[in-house]
Amino acid sequence: MKTRTLAALALVLVSFRSPVQTQWVQTNGPYSANVTCFAVSSNGAGGTALFVGTRGAGVFLSINNGESWTSIGYGLQSSNVLALAVIGTTLFAATAGEGVFFFTRNQGWLPVSTGLTSSYVLALAVSGTNLFAGTAGGGVFLSTNSGATWTPVDSGLTVTYANALAVSGTNLFAGTYRGGVFHSANNGESWTPVNSGLTRTDIRAVAVSGTNLFAGTDGGVFLSTNRGESWTPVNSGLTSPTSVRSFAVSGTDVFAGSPGGGVFLSTNSGESWSPVNSGLTSSDVFALAESGKSLFAGTSHGVFLSTNSGANWTPVDLGLPYTHVSAFAASGTNLYAGTWDGVFMSTNSGAMWTPTSNGLTNPNVSALAVSGTNLLAGTRGGGVFLSTNNGAAWTPVTTAVSSPTYVQAFAVIDTNLFAGTDGGGGVFLSTDNGTSWTAANDGLTDTHIQALAVSGSNLFAGTYGGGVFHSTNYGASWVSANVGLPRANYDTTQYASIAFLAVIGTNLVAATSNTSYNGGSPTYYGGIFLSTNSGANWTHVRNELPTTPILALVASGTNLFAGTDGAVFLSTNSGANWTPASNGFPSSDVGVLAVSGTNLFGTTDGAVWRRPLSEMITGVDVSPSEIPKGFTLEQNYPNPFNPSTTIQYALPHRTHVALTVYNTLGQQVAELINGEMDAGHHEVRFDGSRLASGVYFYRIQAGAFIGVKRLALVR
Repeated sequence: MKTRTLAALALVLVSFRSPVQTQWVQTNGPYSANVTCFAVSSNGAGGTALFVGTRGAGVFLSINNGESWTSIGYGLQSSNVLALAVIGTTLFAATAGEGVFFFTRNQGWLPVSTGLTSSYVLALAVSGTNLFAGTAGGGVFLSTNSGATWTPVDSGLTVTYANALAVSGTNLFAGTYRGGVFHSANNGESWTPVNSGLTRTDIRAVAVSGTNLFAGTDGGVFLSTNRGESWTPVNSGLTSPTSVRSFAVSGTDVFAGSPGGGVFLSTNSGESWSPVNSGLTSSDVFALAESGKSLFAGTSHGVFLSTNSGANWTPVDLGLPYTHVSAFAASGTNLYAGTWDGVFMSTNSGAMWTPTSNGLTNPNVSALAVSGTNLLAGTRGGGVFLSTNNGAAWTPVTTAVSSPTYVQAFAVIDTNLFAGTDGGGGVFLSTDNGTSWTAANDGLTDTHIQALAVSGSNLFAGTYGGGVFHSTNYGASWVSANVGLPRANYDTTQYASIAFLAVIGTNLVAATSNTSYNGGSPTYYGGIFLSTNSGANWTHVRNELPTTPILALVASGTNLFAGTDGAVFLSTNSGANWTPASNGFPSSDVGVLAVSGTNLFGTTDGAVWRRPLSEMITGVDVSPSEIPKGFTLEQNYPNPFNPSTTIQYALPHRTHVALTVYNTLGQQVAELINGEMDAGHHEVRFDGSRLASGVYFYRIQAGAFIGVKRLALVR
């Protein structure tokens, strides 16, 4: 097997995009990856590479001590990564259900699971050139050829569920589920149980500190000073919950990570522990790593860094954009994203996102709305929250009686605020910014509200099975507006569920969810329907759209955008015809679409993407000479390229700029700019004709701003 080179990747830092570029770009957040594991390695150029594995988002890399991250998930079949390991310059990832992968410079992730009888790999450990894998149900496996082939090494290992592995010299330890700890002194050829004094056998983590061996369980920590021959519980100071899933050793300090308990520190070999959680806003710690003087904690809500032995923690999530985005709202230059983890705000078109959830006691945000100078957030089960200071602080504005709890949609008409609920509560009206609410359901035969829309003084409600309803008196009464809408396939007395409503001038557009028409031909699967008379009649206008579910819908002036499973489409005639608008957009389900300023934003796989409206439609003016609001580095285009490509960047003021290109070992291969540059949008052509095919990185330093991006040369 050929030697593989570890790709040194870095933060994708995306901001305002100039009009000459013609594709979607990923914005830098929001951030909230569920981190499961770490790996630390030299990047081959005297620096350190820090990797994190996540649940649901793949693998990310930081080459600046966690200040920024970039995804290296290409080709990784399973995005649920449970363990990482490095041998030399090769990175390995263990996944839940797809076995083991290694990263190559030219081909991304490739599977290396030949011989593994269990594809659910829980742990990895390195001893010299040997790579060990602990699996669920298959025991422990050994590879002596960088994962090309695997051999079971289970003699004496009576439990085949290996949760954790640790190496100390020639000694290998395996922590198992309900089998305790096993010891091998011969590279796994034979194992011996070492459980004397170990009253808990559900081993979640094992770690070596000098001559001490630690085992983390759901009942606390155990210590052995004789290679596991005997164990002693060392739990003094470990507060409930005492489940320990990870360890990190830094000199004589031992850190323990606990889901629900945060991080604990022992300076005396586990005799006593102290919580060290100041600044750690997520107490669910699943992974710990030590790199030099830095300690990293991987949590259910991103990565935290401590440079003082856990005394204080700082979130370092820039570029870990994995949180489910449920809603958008725009107010001036502010863009708000409502997620399962609270509200995030960007003031520079997604270049930076800031969590703005102080006081938001229910972070599961399903709807956002702007009403004058107020920002409102609707949650799943927690009612409505109000912010009067751009999300800096939130106050609950719902009461236990006659108030919306499970909010699916908002609508605003003058000073009237409407909340549509998905729990059968119907529509609620507030005339005092949510301080008090009144049910407004007279005439609604279906109170499961999926969408709300406003056209002038007309209010429309899309429901789960009752179709569309129309109110001309601020919700005081409703009438059915369903002529031409399809029936549901599960019950012909019901209408297809209305997932989205959008207003284009005097026209109303409705998108049905993936329920098909049950009244014969044609079949409407996620159909789009148009009404030119306030819902009195509807016409099917899907045409060029593929027969897949409509997952997002938004109007911008006379233009309509629809998101499907892997594509974005544009209609300039109220849905009569559609054209693809997905250049550069990842082939994944579109979650939410929104228009803010001169950009269209879309979500997929937990990340927010952006594309200027001027690239897709006419009538949107973006001056190339406009002074940027901040520093930006754009994705090169085309990418991949052969042999040349264009790199664009923006400067808010005159400054010294250094733009360089590096290979995957961190070695400089080209210097494109090194000098003073004026404010504005700039571009430079990079010719890679002298370079071999593969992955490279370009880095800009403009004053204090640093940005790094990946580019691929393919011949």
